[in-house]
Amino acid sequence: MYIDLQNDDTICALATAAGMGAVALIRVSGNQSHAIAGEIFKAAKPGFSIEKAESHKFYFGQILDEEGFVDEVLLGFFRGPHSYTGEDAIEISCHGSVYIQQRLLKLLMSKGARLAEAGEFTMRAFRNGRFDLAQAEAVADLIASQSKAAHSLAVKQMRGGFSDRIKQLRTQLIDFAALIELELDFGEEDVEFADRKRFIELLSELKAEINKLMDSFQAGNAIKNGIPVAIIGKPNVGKSTLLNAILNEEKAIVSDIPGTTRDTIEDTIIIEGHAFRFIDTAGLRESDDVIENLGIERTYNKIKDASVILYVCDLMSWDNNSAEEMLHEFRDFIKDENKHFILIGNKADLISETPSHFPEMVELETVFISAKRKENINLITHSLLKVANAMTFNQDTIVSNARHYNALQKAFTALEAVEQGFAQNLPTDLATIDIRAALYHLGTITGEISNDEILGSIFSKFCIGK
Repeated sequence: MYIDLQNDDTICALATAAGMGAVALIRVSGNQSHAIAGEIFKAAKPGFSIEKAESHKFYFGQILDEEGFVDEVLLGFFRGPHSYTGEDAIEISCHGSVYIQQRLLKLLMSKGARLAEAGEFTMRAFRNGRFDLAQAEAVADLIASQSKAAHSLAVKQMRGGFSDRIKQLRTQLIDFAALIELELDFGEEDVEFADRKRFIELLSELKAEINKLMDSFQAGNAIKNGIPVAIIGKPNVGKSTLLNAILNEEKAIVSDIPGTTRDTIEDTIIIEGHAFRFIDTAGLRESDDVIENLGIERTYNKIKDASVILYVCDLMSWDNNSAEEMLHEFRDFIKDENKHFILIGNKADLISETPSHFPEMVELETVFISAKRKENINLITHSLLKVANAMTFNQDTIVSNARHYNALQKAFTALEAVEQGFAQNLPTDLATIDIRAALYHLGTITGEISNDEILGSIFSKFCIGK
């Protein structure tokens, strides 16, 4: 997609989902939108005129074309810059017939509008200063949000919380960069305008802030796409039965034959506003089966990516040797502060009493269940919700966009180069190159520095009409 930031065409598009429905909404934005409305809209109220129409009001009437009556509609009227795009705009709420939708779009194009590109309405809002690039991307996240947590995160970013943080970091760096650039203009006079000690302190502070934002990406990505929960354990301990119990459907094949699950099975559910992406994995054991071993290899990859690990064990066969083997094999994941390792004691219905010796064997959060009878599954979901709430509320600013994360990484690397340069007493003009690089990468996040290629890539992922 090519983005022409200077394009002043009047654009139109269907803003509701394609297909038949009760109603449909068509958006029009651009300098000619009001003139086009004046040609095709006949208000029910006598004496109505487009010139006297009030902004942010809807008017009832008819749409007419050369053949006559098209539909009864509500026409929303917006004057720039107080519209979504910052331009003059109209919105036509019509009946949801596909025929009516197509006839209206054809009529609008015959009057001088053209079909909008994907994301072009939001791109114009960015161009006209309605919000910055990070906020524009949050609009797409808001549309795609499938859980309360993802919705809340997108709303916060759309309102500028993350953008404000980035702009503050950039402003601090610009202030010192200006002084260092000034020194270069007086290079022959050997003067220092920038306090080197304070600048090194600032670099350390900026790196700490950026590092904190980067650390939040795992949580942000999990909130946005669903918190990944890996269900692991030996063959035939009830992993697939547990997945089916949590999802409340027969998603995975359950069998007494070891090695039934040879590939990962995934599904996402919403629990109290939080999305969880459950991953049923191949049983962990030594095998001569090439295909099963591929499944086991994928299991370990999923464990690395998971935020929560549910290790399922069979209470009928669990002993001290089993505990020691598990603690040794997964010690790195158990100690990882970014992962939550929960031991699930399954088949509790087959034993006479809950094992009291578990806390002595493993100091892990432990839940006793019967996956087959769906007993105590609520205890697992309760633990998962605690993890989700900690991810959501323990951080004031969370990064959820991979592009932002990559830009932060590059800015961090540039600041490290500046710091090393000062430590090695390198010439100031070399330091300014890395400072400018850091400013550039931070600026790409909010769109203070951008190019058509980057914008085209971002907005092409939006739906038509947004």
